[in-house]
Amino acid sequence: MHETKCRVRYAETDQMGVVYYANYYVWMEIGRVELVRALGVDYQEMERMEGLLLSVVESQCRYVAPARYDQEIVIATEIASSNARLVEFRYEISDAGTRQLLARGATKHMWLNREFKPAKLPEKYLRMIGRGSEI
Repeated sequence: MHETKCRVRYAETDQMGVVYYANYYVWMEIGRVELVRALGVDYQEMERMEGLLLSVVESQCRYVAPARYDQEIVIATEIASSNARLVEFRYEISDAGTRQLLARGATKHMWLNREFKPAKLPEKYLRMIGRGSEI
């Protein structure tokens, strides 16, 4: 699992001082981008050079405990499974100090070309991202 830390910003909370639910998906994206970067893959290069886009086709999040303003969190991200057409990521978002689980989620993505049609990930990227189990 790759870990990324960040701090809850005031703008991410609601009137009760609790993080608004949609922000967990933003954090998942942060974790996903940092994991892929750590694996040596550059999203911008894939888009520019290969014409590949990574589209979310499915997502889910289970909220366990509230995150609050100024709380430091850890986004633990892993590739659950992948193949040349799809990749699934899993996430655990926890308090950085206590490691109390705040949320658990997953996103499934499909590779698309510039015309938004399904595409296959080139082997050079597939090796970096990992084959995992078939989805």
